[in-house]
Amino acid sequence: MARLISAELFELDLPFRRPFRHAAAERSSSASLFLRCVSDSGHEGFGETLPRAYVTGETQEGCFELLAAKILPRLLEMEFASLDEVFAFLEECDGVAPPGWVHPDLPQSAAWCAVDLALLDTFGAAFSVNVAEALSRRAGSTGPWPGELRYAGVVSAGSPSRALRTLLRARVYGLRDVKVKAGAHLLETVRLARRVLGRGATIRVDANMGWTPAEARGCMKRLAAHGVAAFEQPIAADDLAGMAALAAAGDGAVMADESFADADSLEALIEAEACAAVNVRIVKCGGLVAALRRCRRALAAGLTLQVGCQVGETSLLSAAQLALVRAVGDGVRYVEGCFGERLLRLDPVSPVLRFSRGGVPPEPPSLPGFGMAVRMDVVSRFAGRRIVIGSNATSEPGRFA
Repeated sequence: MARLISAELFELDLPFRRPFRHAAAERSSSASLFLRCVSDSGHEGFGETLPRAYVTGETQEGCFELLAAKILPRLLEMEFASLDEVFAFLEECDGVAPPGWVHPDLPQSAAWCAVDLALLDTFGAAFSVNVAEALSRRAGSTGPWPGELRYAGVVSAGSPSRALRTLLRARVYGLRDVKVKAGAHLLETVRLARRVLGRGATIRVDANMGWTPAEARGCMKRLAAHGVAAFEQPIAADDLAGMAALAAAGDGAVMADESFADADSLEALIEAEACAAVNVRIVKCGGLVAALRRCRRALAAGLTLQVGCQVGETSLLSAAQLALVRAVGDGVRYVEGCFGERLLRLDPVSPVLRFSRGGVPPEPPSLPGFGMAVRMDVVSRFAGRRIVIGSNATSEPGRFA
């Protein structure tokens, strides 16, 4: 048996190398939370989350307070006899805290993501089990990585000159799939992308809810002429009828992102026939275990699957994403993430996981837990508020340096 005896929660603002812009937000730091847990055997694990109000209704401040006041005190003294027991607990939770811990109407998916990852990492270490391998076994997946799947680049909203620099780097690096964030120069940027990357490249557009239904119809028709493969969240997240109308028009695949986070929202999208694809992000789904369940349900409904990320994730969430893609297998059509220090000025987690030339994924860590090391000096350097719950929470890191 192993049990949790302490937790440390940090508000973390890791700076970006350059600001990142899209229709819903502009940010220059991660605005994230980091969770460190310690077991009675002295093993440590980490969780991470990046709350976004326009995605799950959660903020960095609100998540911190919810975790500190309601969730983390209930986690302490929880005991598990194996990592399989941890998986079973998280499967029952399905992306939210257990009944009685938090009011079910309170947004909490992002907050629970930090818990999900920390529990898997801590008890994976305690029981000497690699999380990615264990998740694949539970999912019945045997393949290491889906065939020819490659990571995509992302073009931030901004000036055409800035977009051109990004696209030239993407071409030199051999990327054949890019997502263009909608902005004032979207049509020009898409034309640039097609000229720079060539006819065979996959181009997608993410509007981040920035269009009205009428604007979306016009934009999608014009952009489809340039071979745009999919349109991510073209209109408001709650306008399922509008999304269904766009999907029926046939001017490109409609992908749901902000419209989809939990099981109920996914079922609503499926019932309304409001999309042809969904973007699964571990943070918004409430962790790795719930994200896998959403992937499998989406595939069962015949939807195209994109496994995405929140802007500003460290290599800890990248390791979790690698585990998710491996567990889902060939059903994944698009994948975004593993940017590491291409975006972050400094990643406190090592090895820094970044896709390589051509979008080839990094090798997944093979050590217990997620197999990652965390530099607590870097976490402390960029941390704001911090709270310690339980005993021995201030001990020096063991397997983490």
